Amino acid sequence: MELWLLAVGKLRPCYREACDDYLRRIGRRAKVHEVEVREAARAPTRAVQQAEEADRLRARIPPRAQVVALAREGRAWTSAELADRFARWEADARPLVFLVGGSTGLDPGLVTESESVWSLGPLTLPHELARVVVVEQIYRAGTILRGEPYHKGR
Repeated sequence: MELWLLAVGKLRPCYREACDDYLRRIGRRAKVHEVEVREAARAPTRAVQQAEEADRLRARIPPRAQVVALAREGRAWTSAELADRFARWEADARPLVFLVGGSTGLDPGLVTESESVWSLGPLTLPHELARVVVVEQIYRAGTILRGEPYHKGR
């Protein structure tokens, strides 16, 4: 499986270390790419900022990819549900892309264009922490599918 994590902004060192740890773990079983695009922090409005960042993200989405946007208005999945989705995505044999927005979130148009919209729940999280949670959950889904003891859920 080929996984892509496309994200707005660079991670600060404490988040970078955690993210890299999970990306290394995921990389043992799948080809994983992380691409950071520049945040449009100087845009005059939130809408313009999101639109500029969306253009940068769209330019990095590989052809034929299955795209999953991270957005509050999406559906929250349990870890087991995410693992089930991974099994289906893997069977599709298409690149799988996760889009993580910056401090203002993802452009609504980009969210609408995505095939799936995943919510980490109603909490407000810093976008850097959200990215770490996403990669941890991707790793966890893989361990669930392989029957490894990492996941302690039911």
